[in-house]
Amino acid sequence: MKHEVVARPGVSVPSRQFLARDITASIVVFLVAMPLCMGIAVASGVSPEKGLITGIIGGIVVGMLAGSPLQVSGPAAGLAVIVYELVRDQGLSALGPILLLAGAIQLVAGIFRLGGWFRAISPAVVHGMLAGIGVLIVAGQFHVLFDAKPLPSGLQNLAAAPARLFGLSPFDLQATEIAFAIGLSTILAMLGWEKFRPASLRLVPGALVGVLTGTLLAVALGLDVARVQVPASITAALSPPAAGFWAQWLDPSILTAALAIAFIASAETLLSAAAVDKMHDGVRTDYNKELRAQGVGNMLCGLAGSLPMTGVIVRSSANVQAAAATRLSAILHGAWILGFVALLPWLLREIPMAALGAILVITGFRLVSLDHARHLARDHGVLPVLIWAATLITVVTTDLLTGVLVGIALTTLELVPHLSRLRLGVVEADVTENGADRHDITLNGTATFLTLPKLSDTLDRTPAGVPVKLDVSDLRAADHTSAEMLRDWLQRRRQSGGVVDITGARGKIATLTAASH
Repeated sequence: MKHEVVARPGVSVPSRQFLARDITASIVVFLVAMPLCMGIAVASGVSPEKGLITGIIGGIVVGMLAGSPLQVSGPAAGLAVIVYELVRDQGLSALGPILLLAGAIQLVAGIFRLGGWFRAISPAVVHGMLAGIGVLIVAGQFHVLFDAKPLPSGLQNLAAAPARLFGLSPFDLQATEIAFAIGLSTILAMLGWEKFRPASLRLVPGALVGVLTGTLLAVALGLDVARVQVPASITAALSPPAAGFWAQWLDPSILTAALAIAFIASAETLLSAAAVDKMHDGVRTDYNKELRAQGVGNMLCGLAGSLPMTGVIVRSSANVQAAAATRLSAILHGAWILGFVALLPWLLREIPMAALGAILVITGFRLVSLDHARHLARDHGVLPVLIWAATLITVVTTDLLTGVLVGIALTTLELVPHLSRLRLGVVEADVTENGADRHDITLNGTATFLTLPKLSDTLDRTPAGVPVKLDVSDLRAADHTSAEMLRDWLQRRRQSGGVVDITGARGKIATLTAASH
């Protein structure tokens, strides 16, 4: 469902007109964010309050600076695996220096307007990365359902899962069986609510219903299960730089981890921002501004000793669906988290760990999108599917950064047939014909991920409200990254009422442009 957002660049909008919508949306996002912030922290191998601090910074600070006004930032499942490995191998004290440096890299990238290059990462690589992360989260959090700790690697977690399940005894209810019952009840309540909830309560998130169900069962029955541990004061959750903080930058592994987090967080943020743009008809994302905002946010997270952040699609889509009008909604959701943690920490300590594990199992499962693989096969052929699968498998069997690098390396195979003609020519002209204005764009050569920033900048700066004529007669080929971007632009333009006349389309381009109607 798309929502019209009336606020436009350069238009003065009375703040009171949208205040009620933003307040309502912020409460919805807050209810979605609370269990996810804590659950992602647990999946990352740190205490739950670390995720809440990141949610506060992502809401209040990044919300004010963001280049995507309706996107919500906070801890992301996509970084949980890499943070877990960093904390396991280098200790929690290394996370602060890593995030401070990663945020600085993002800030510099935004200042030098490199945001478009992150959009050039193949959708097959990004979705393969997310699918691999989803498998690892499900495998790890499956053990949390039994009040057990995840094992050191994803393969070990997968291998141990059957024994964990078959070791249950329905006739001898011990702590393990009780915790699993809480986790299973949470999953059933969450899925049941999402399937059968009444229309009048459609904005109440399933994750909240699931956590409430698990918590109420544990409290009402006095069950002896592991519960969330949070400090009595929000200030006690902060971990400012200690002795030796800056010296850790001399460690090459710290520098490598910072580059990995900056790269992956930026890619996930801008992918989320592009998805949010498809959901509404309001202000488009300024990718470089968004990158700068994320950099500031991650630098603050590093100084606070919390988790890294990205723009996150689950909270962002909830924001749009709740009819948020401006960035005030994202800012307020951070303020609600701050107020809740400051005033009601005792309530958080009643939540069973198995309930949070259950929420993350569902979150991880939904990251493994087979629909995307089918879409790649249908519209782009076998190679993008192989890139998706190779990225997924490498992420699961080795690590996140290796998986992404393997995916990017395989993406270059799409360039092989076009090595002698990789140039993309773009000609623009404003035309007046029969008294009507028109913007003409002519493309020639080959559109690949190497030329995507040039193509996307050309399309994004087309004037609003003016018909566009796109001539692709001399566009000899387009890889799947460029073709997907072109289709998304056409869908946004046409759904917002814009007129786009395409001439000379053939093959893959003709199929995708026809599907964008």
